[in-house]
Amino acid sequence: MTPESWLDQEQPRYVQELLDLIRIPSVSAKPENIPDVLRAAEWVAARVTAAGMENARVMPTAGHPVVYADWLHAGADKPTVMIYGHFDVQPAEPFDLWTSAPFEPEIRDGCIWGRGASDDKGGMMTPILAVEALMRTKGKLPVNVKFFFEGQEEIGSPDLPEFVAAEADLLKADMIFSADGLQWAPDQPQIVDALKGMVSLEVVVNGPRSDQHSGLHGGGIANPALALTQILASMRALDGLVTIDGFYDDVLPLSDEIRAQIARIPYDEADYLAETGAPAVWGEPGYITRERLWARPTLDVNGLTSGWQGAGSKTVLPAEARAKITCRLVAAQVPERVFDLIAAHVARHTPPGVTARVERNPGRADPFQMPAGHNAAAVAREVLAEVYGREPYRTRLGGSIPVLTTLLDVLGVHAVMFGFSHDDENLHAPDEFFRLAVYRKGQTAYVRLLEKLGAGG
Repeated sequence: MTPESWLDQEQPRYVQELLDLIRIPSVSAKPENIPDVLRAAEWVAARVTAAGMENARVMPTAGHPVVYADWLHAGADKPTVMIYGHFDVQPAEPFDLWTSAPFEPEIRDGCIWGRGASDDKGGMMTPILAVEALMRTKGKLPVNVKFFFEGQEEIGSPDLPEFVAAEADLLKADMIFSADGLQWAPDQPQIVDALKGMVSLEVVVNGPRSDQHSGLHGGGIANPALALTQILASMRALDGLVTIDGFYDDVLPLSDEIRAQIARIPYDEADYLAETGAPAVWGEPGYITRERLWARPTLDVNGLTSGWQGAGSKTVLPAEARAKITCRLVAAQVPERVFDLIAAHVARHTPPGVTARVERNPGRADPFQMPAGHNAAAVAREVLAEVYGREPYRTRLGGSIPVLTTLLDVLGVHAVMFGFSHDDENLHAPDEFFRLAVYRKGQTAYVRLLEKLGAGG
């Protein structure tokens, strides 16, 4: 039996196992789900052991755990390949926008629907099953393999830098492939050349010691909610330019070559607007939409909290207002410097009558860019072209995977994104789903990747 015939035979079981994993609500952002993240880690450790990996263990960090396993019997002349993924998921709220319950996954229309189905439980399961297929049919792997799966990617991997530094010898590898990643479309592969970095923060504005009666005190004291909106409005011009002093100082200009590479990728603005439901495109002037999405820095408000949030009216003057903000960064911006620039801007633009502070949220990511001619990327390109029957696009992403820059800094290895999700699968949104046909295709791709690496590329 070949690995691929094994995958065909076992696919019903593999689909059921993915359903089982999705049922674990491993939401890393919510303290009440800490036991569930650990339960997901234990499930994954047991599953990689069943697949034939050795030394599987749940390893603690200062926060959520990681899962490590290896199989190192291919020989010293074969490369050691690390495969990365994550088993934590985003919060599923608002629950009422889901067609079916987020942690009671369903199969509909050839897809699995549930939180984490695409990001990243389906992706993380894919290489596990490829390894199992090789072990069951060949009795061994063609290369040395290490699995490194984490439980805190969705909160920015705040404890991974310390963990990776402490476990550098254990994690040492010649190549790294990330099972957390995207393909362009179900029939079109891609190689992602760059990811954005990220800094996350919260602006907190305070006024009176508690909420006040707006009829008795409105006009007499400052309103923190209004003050917050004034601060936020000062951060971006109406045309989309970020107006924080120094924000663009470290941004490397886009070369003509990079702009031409981006322009070669098919883009239809009407399709993009239909996909997002937005009435028009908007952003930093002087750049086309795809350049802004892939290769220019951003500043976005992710959430606002102040005053009465319930139904009906409650006439209060709120005591506090908060805004969650993330910036997606590009080379050579540094998260800590951007945070300092925003904090200084808030201090300069705080209206009278209130106080304001800027709090740093856990997690950070430096911009990540793969060098031209990267050998592991070249092998990935060959495999994708073979599996999909067409050449991959060379693209960039506006998203961030913080641990990839950590692994580069500590291990000196650039990771290659080799995931099989798609950006229309409602990642981080209600009704997340994962295509079953692509789940199967990704398993074949990982089998062929490991075989090609074992044969010398």
